[in-house]
Amino acid sequence: MKLKTNRSAAKRFKATGTGKVKRNKAYARHLLSCKTTKQKRKLRRSGLVDSANIAGVRHMLPYL
Repeated sequence: MKLKTNRSAAKRFKATGTGKVKRNKAYARHLLSCKTTKQKRKLRRSGLVDSANIAGVRHMLPYL
């Protein structure tokens, strides 16, 4: 039986070469005038999904 991929999750997460799951940082959309340049620069970099959340992401993306 084929499993459906959660399409919203598929647009947010990508797999790395070693099998970890990459994600974008939050808090970079609005209210940027009160954040420092350093904060905003660090928000541009991607992060990894935490081990507490990895099972939920894998459930949404069975073919990742």
